Amino acid sequence: MIVRWATIALLLAAGPAAAVELNGSASQGGLLYGRTEPGGEVQLDGRAVRVDAEGRFVVGFGRDAAPSATLGLTWPDGRQETVSLTVVQRDYEVQRIDGLPETMVSPPEAVWERIRHDAALVAEARAYDTPLPYFVGPFRQPVEGIVTGIYGSQRVLNGQPRQPHYGIDIAASEGTPVLAPAGGIVRLAEPDLYYTGGTIVLDHGHGVSSTFLHMASLEVTLGERVAQGERLGTVGSTGRSTGAHLDWRINWFEERIDPQLAANPTAGQ
Repeated sequence: MIVRWATIALLLAAGPAAAVELNGSASQGGLLYGRTEPGGEVQLDGRAVRVDAEGRFVVGFGRDAAPSATLGLTWPDGRQETVSLTVVQRDYEVQRIDGLPETMVSPPEAVWERIRHDAALVAEARAYDTPLPYFVGPFRQPVEGIVTGIYGSQRVLNGQPRQPHYGIDIAASEGTPVLAPAGGIVRLAEPDLYYTGGTIVLDHGHGVSSTFLHMASLEVTLGERVAQGERLGTVGSTGRSTGAHLDWRINWFEERIDPQLAANPTAGQ
């Protein structure tokens, strides 16, 4: 069961009561949204978290997040409190994909420098911690189609175990428009990465970003600000792909988030 909505009132020993409101998914692959007093500070397991002028913040839990976490709260008057979070653990499926070119499953040594360069570009694009307000969503599925691959599944490629899948695959015809699931700024727009082909990273603010893989065409440029529903490009089958689809991923910095949880805030209730 995924914990979706909660309000935690913190009764402090000195002074009047203060509260932090939490909603979202305290689950592996989930985004947990919070609101504290404006001017307050928040940490997740000792890591500083951006808080906006209205007291809003967000934290994320990766695929293999530990079963517990701690929010550290500092109120504007200097008082401090902690909130212990129970992070729901999940079971993941195994997905087998055959028929991939062997160079895409076990790349030759000659392309590893390119692969590392590609990975560094994507990591840099996901590292932005900006005050953009779009992180609060709601997120919309960026393309119409059938979900054929889900978050967290252990991938077995041509019979060889590989990394889990960190997004969702949405099958759609080549050329189908890909629309921004929420507003943001384009931090990466690369037409030909080794594994992911046409790739876009969209910064939604506070460390939350969307990544769109295997695209046939890119219709936005680096640094461009887009609104929710605006065209980013089209579905393709570039990079390591066996057919036309969009692989949509969401991150909170380096933590991998389940797009289906982000797009469906009532799932699991």
